[in-house]
Amino acid sequence: MSITRPTNPFPRQFEIPAHLEEPSPKGSDLLTKERRQASFSSQALARHVHGAEHLERLERILPMVQDEPVFDKSRHHYLGRTEKFRVGLAKEKRLIQMVKEKKWDAPDAAMAEWLIDFRAAYSVHKTMFIKTLENQTTPEQKKLWYEPALNYEILGAYGQTELGHGSNVRGLETTATYHPETQEWELHTPTLTAAKFWIGTLGRIADHSVVMAQLITNGKSHGPHAFIVPIRDMKTRQPLPGRIVGDIGPKSGFGFVDNGMLILDHVRVPHINMLAAFSQVDIKSGEYIKPLNDKLGYATMVFIRSGIVQNAGMVLARAATVAVRYGAVRRQFADKDIVDQGAGEIQVLDYQLVQARVFPVLVQALASQFTGRQMFKLYLDNQSNITKGDLSLLADTHASSSGLKSLCSIMASEGIETCRRACGGHGYSLASGLGSMYADYLPTVTWEGDSYMLTQQCSRYLLATYRTLQRAPSTPPINLTQSYMSSYLSSPSTHATITSSSQLRSPSALTAAFAHRAAFQTARIARLQDEGGRTWNSLLVDLFKLSNAHGQFVLVKNWADVLEMDEQLQRDQKLKSVMEVCFALFACHTMQLHSAEFMASGCTKLDGHELVEAEVVKLLAEMRPNAVALVDGFALPDYLLNSALGQYSGDAYKSMLDFASREPMNGIVYNPLYRDSELVVGEGSKGKL
Repeated sequence: MSITRPTNPFPRQFEIPAHLEEPSPKGSDLLTKERRQASFSSQALARHVHGAEHLERLERILPMVQDEPVFDKSRHHYLGRTEKFRVGLAKEKRLIQMVKEKKWDAPDAAMAEWLIDFRAAYSVHKTMFIKTLENQTTPEQKKLWYEPALNYEILGAYGQTELGHGSNVRGLETTATYHPETQEWELHTPTLTAAKFWIGTLGRIADHSVVMAQLITNGKSHGPHAFIVPIRDMKTRQPLPGRIVGDIGPKSGFGFVDNGMLILDHVRVPHINMLAAFSQVDIKSGEYIKPLNDKLGYATMVFIRSGIVQNAGMVLARAATVAVRYGAVRRQFADKDIVDQGAGEIQVLDYQLVQARVFPVLVQALASQFTGRQMFKLYLDNQSNITKGDLSLLADTHASSSGLKSLCSIMASEGIETCRRACGGHGYSLASGLGSMYADYLPTVTWEGDSYMLTQQCSRYLLATYRTLQRAPSTPPINLTQSYMSSYLSSPSTHATITSSSQLRSPSALTAAFAHRAAFQTARIARLQDEGGRTWNSLLVDLFKLSNAHGQFVLVKNWADVLEMDEQLQRDQKLKSVMEVCFALFACHTMQLHSAEFMASGCTKLDGHELVEAEVVKLLAEMRPNAVALVDGFALPDYLLNSALGQYSGDAYKSMLDFASREPMNGIVYNPLYRDSELVVGEGSKGKL
């Protein structure tokens, strides 16, 4: 999608001579050639990945967003932290104004937010604060806080992480003690490590916060619960008594967001400030009333983690788009095997070593997209079931979302960096769009549960499911996990052996292999615990691998289902053929990375890695002619990419020079002579050491 980039507000400090031209073939010519050789329609792929509704909304919202000066992203790389925060706050205010002016619905607003693509002062308010209030409040509490939050009459944060505790929510130290005589909660920070830390929107903006604290009533602790705590005076914006609150300081990225810290000194709030949709405390006696099911709180986490999985797909798509387009534009060295020595330098994308790094990122983007879509469907199914008292899908969906959050966030962070390196030296410039994307994405690996520790939730569920089915093998499976576990237990010695190239192209054969490997690893760890006496801590590496095996099975299974059942693919055989190649590369590349596990489980023979590696080489070559068309199919406008290297036009070199010419430092004349105390020529005493 070709969209003109907004005008950069930073003036050029020098002009590039007009007579200097890019040698032929130009980047634009090379991308045109790439697009003409594609065997399928990029527009058809965009409809397949996003759907017609998304594309219509994109086309409608993009011009409005791009034309707003406040949303101009071309200046971001030249700004310092304080300037970024001011720009971010202005963006948040203007976006809410536009939502109201243009009467955008929630999907419209979400599209605008995605395109603008810099999380700022309201980021946590829009996500965790509102979603928590939506899911965990009573009708009375919704009127008090949820409805005002939707209208931005109050601005909220989500205070869970502490200086000393992150992933271990049960270990949180902040306390909330109930006093029935005054019908109040007393929230307190009892130790240094109990200070809330890293809380987005809290540093300078939020006037309220959900605070996760250990609920204590009648002398007994009942674990972490959520409370609403006013933080700042609504008029003066100053902290209320008993609150020490502020920004935590510069971070590696996320300069537009005010991550904050909070210390509470015996702060009293009314009884109603405990979020009580699931559990309650009697206002008079202080008696604790348990929730009907302690897993009801999983719903919000499933929603957030499903979003992380889908966002990982979009982030990978952006990184792959930049790397593939620039790889098609960039030419380096002549191919010594080409007889015609006058052929000139070849496109970097023609190098197999570049393909082997970048193409897997491209197909990982597709896999994450399809599974993210399925996870949201499961979330909605769960929400519908919960209203009917049916919690049968909740534990499985929560476990899978935990494993997938870990797998996909690590995969995305590594994928961005892989693509940055594939862009060579220019990838290190912020003009590439990859460095800032990497820095801003990195927190995803650790928030909402550290992506290494979080896998224990998934693995614990897999082991419990396996042992339950082992005790009662005739139990009919009610979810995907039970289905593949039951299949394995019915015949554990039967291997899903892949012995031919054709099986590495078969969605059913590959799905069976990934299922068998995950079940085999579950059985192996269960034996190590039950018969070998291994401790949980001594198995953490194995448990991490098990969670990944399950997550990779889910990614493969969901994509295989799309290939089999998607109506558009059945009508468009050209697109389906390309998607089958992409699917096979995703599966085979994953098998290549974990060849020992597939061999140990019997999915491949001892020399099976050679078969897989040979197939990966074939698949890379098959993908090469369609690479640019594939990333075009992600339908990512230049405005979103904000990358000199990844533009649809291919004008990478011209854009890199333009970026350099606008560096404000180029307008300053420095005095480098060490004998002179003056730093900037002409500033005199103002510019001295």
